[in-house]
Amino acid sequence: MPQRLLFVYNADAGLLAGLKDTFHKILSPTTYACSLCAVTYGATSMRPEWRAFIRKLPVPVEFLHRDEFIRDYPAWARHRLPAAFAVAETGTLKPFIEAEEMNAADLNGLVELVRQKLA
Repeated sequence: MPQRLLFVYNADAGLLAGLKDTFHKILSPTTYACSLCAVTYGATSMRPEWRAFIRKLPVPVEFLHRDEFIRDYPAWARHRLPAAFAVAETGTLKPFIEAEEMNAADLNGLVELVRQKLA
């Protein structure tokens, strides 16, 4: 079992980026680049069912935006996002959910994917 899970959004951090992303999700959801954001967030906040699910997981969960991830893990800068990583006690990352899997999942599918991979 990993020490923790790290979910990485395919979106940058910050107020301006967040506003831009919110409008993009609303106005053109089919072209929005972050399926993780799209399924786990409503217009302004994390979906309650996702928040409840991650709180009950047997490992801590952390979230980073693309720019934060590249800053903290430059060796992974070319990895396709959004994605989730299993973080070992040593701090090393191992892909846990790849972009293709995440892009294909709705919220229930993502929850089930996390459950299956942690089992």
